Amino acid sequence: MRSIWRGAVSFGLVSIGVKLYSATEDKDIRFHQVHATDGGRIKYQRVCSIDGEPVEYSEIAKGYELPDGQLVILTDEDFDELPLSTRREIDVLEFVEADQIDPIHFEKTYYLEPDGPATRPYVLLRDALENAGQVAITKIALRQRESLAALRVRDGVLVLHTMRWPDEIRTPDFGFLDEDISVRPQELQMAEALISSMSGEFDPGEFTDDYRAAMESLIEAKTTGGDVQPVPEVADTGAAVVDLMSALRASVERARGGDAKPAPAKKAAPTAKVPAKKAAPAKKAAAAKKTTAAKKTTTAKKTTAKKAAAEAPAKRARRSA
Repeated sequence: MRSIWRGAVSFGLVSIGVKLYSATEDKDIRFHQVHATDGGRIKYQRVCSIDGEPVEYSEIAKGYELPDGQLVILTDEDFDELPLSTRREIDVLEFVEADQIDPIHFEKTYYLEPDGPATRPYVLLRDALENAGQVAITKIALRQRESLAALRVRDGVLVLHTMRWPDEIRTPDFGFLDEDISVRPQELQMAEALISSMSGEFDPGEFTDDYRAAMESLIEAKTTGGDVQPVPEVADTGAAVVDLMSALRASVERARGGDAKPAPAKKAAPTAKVPAKKAAPAKKAAAAKKTTAAKKTTTAKKTTAKKAAAEAPAKRARRSA
């Protein structure tokens, strides 16, 4: 296991260095979203809804929308400045009987391990809790969120259960609670007899996840039957796609006569020379047009002169007559 938090349990003047570990793990069968026709992985991109551009993690902040529609933006620096004394400390508030805590408050469970020379005070707190038969109510800050937590002993290890705050527990509001519904004594007696006949000692090892077992069997059957295919190899273009698009966009602007420059600063110098190189062919084209026009004019003049010379004798003969 890998520790996810490091700090100290503090009660009174005693401080015990500890490491925090997740006590549970998910055993669900995990799937990837893929294209049904070729098996390609479906990927998602973080895109700004305003300009449509991809956004890097370093540029992402948290936004809180006010009732009037205004937005408050908070950065990591804002969160770091919050005065959380429980950021690196599990502060013991009081000790209570375990049956006073409704399980609906429990959220996630962690193991605590003594850190370095803190083993002796760790064992002292563990034994004291076990002998008193109580649990410690504490506060801890994890992932930028402060939670209540219950600290108890399990199999010789201190276990921490993060808890929901009271205002996070919903109140059931169901219509039948306001109705006066009665059951017959005989029905109640039969229900109690059924409960009694099914009573036993809880052993979680006796229960299995039938759905997961069926899913594993399905996957194994497909694998055995050869209904598999290799994972497609896709080149990870990453940010290069964005750079290419920027370069293409800048090229289009330049081709249209705009003065847009490519994003990389190093390419700024060559950009200024591009219009000059393209200007030269334009002059040649203009000169070529003038030359062609001149040739056409000269040819037209010669044709007119020849035609006039040929018609001259006929005109003189008509005048003589």
